[in-house]
Amino acid sequence: METFESIALRHSARGMDILSEALGPGYITKAAEALLSEEKGTALIATGFYVGGAAETDGPPGAWCVAKTLGALGFTPVIVTDALCSGIFEGSGIPAVYADMDLGEEDCIKLLEDLKPSCLISVERCGLNAKGFYGNASGQDIGRWTAPLSKLFEAASRRGYLTIGIGDGGNEIGMGSLRDLIEEKLDIIPCTTACDHLIAATTSNWGAYALCAALEKASGTACFPSAEDTAFFLAGTVTKGLVNAGTKTPEFAVDGFPGKVGMQVIEDLHSLI
Repeated sequence: METFESIALRHSARGMDILSEALGPGYITKAAEALLSEEKGTALIATGFYVGGAAETDGPPGAWCVAKTLGALGFTPVIVTDALCSGIFEGSGIPAVYADMDLGEEDCIKLLEDLKPSCLISVERCGLNAKGFYGNASGQDIGRWTAPLSKLFEAASRRGYLTIGIGDGGNEIGMGSLRDLIEEKLDIIPCTTACDHLIAATTSNWGAYALCAALEKASGTACFPSAEDTAFFLAGTVTKGLVNAGTKTPEFAVDGFPGKVGMQVIEDLHSLI
């Protein structure tokens, strides 16, 4: 029998099944239920991952889907990212905050105080790793192109905000929750930033889609965008220069998977609901 987790983990080849097993059954539903228990305030959604001179296509479509879902449920979604994703979200009516590369503790506190979010969600956002830098899957330092949003999530956690992390490799914000397991089992330097609810998926977009499906199921409200609408957004990110991490070129694909594979994930999640 398929579940939200099993659909998000299709074609897994990077050890995410190991992390999924450690997270236990129903972890996506639990994250959705935690969101629905929060006050319907601002939802800060972080995304944007540097790959070869641009942001990659994994992350923004998932963040868009989460934003649209939470907006339909009464939240006020706000994207937090950096300049690589400039202009990606505004055309969808979703406001974006662009963090500076020298983002500091005081900046994070001010952002939290100004927006007073009810939750923070990260979708494929590089986090500070165990060696003290922002590293990609190959262990290369990409800090000069990555605003340090780990600081924002750590500041939020210290103040009791609900935090959710969605990742597909081990170096993303939230993966600090399984840091020891990642160090032991996966060939990657783990992120040290933990979260309240972690979602492991084959691509972070798929994890975000599964969270949206679980939100629709748990709320009983039609809020999960269609595959057609999501495909339209993904195509738009490509025209604006976002790249498939598998080839480092702008194309309708995510992490080496043709875009139609991710759209089938959405169709199957709707069927599961």
